[in-house]
Amino acid sequence: MNKTLTGIVIKNTLPKTVTVQFDVVKKAPKYGKSLRLHKKLLAHVPEGVKAEVGNLVSLVSCRPYSKSKHFLVMEVLA
Repeated sequence: MNKTLTGIVIKNTLPKTVTVQFDVVKKAPKYGKSLRLHKKLLAHVPEGVKAEVGNLVSLVSCRPYSKSKHFLVMEVLA
């Protein structure tokens, strides 16, 4: 089953690649406080999809396109 994520584009300087940041909410193991962590991923942008900085995008896991690109931009949400 493919993993689906939603995040914000923070960089698009590379051709056919965007850097997407998304938040992960975890509980601290000792006290149970909610922590918001930020993760960054590189994602492949197929032809016909325009992902600009600040856009909210939907990602899906796929075959590796390179050493660090394992996600594909499915659609631009906002």
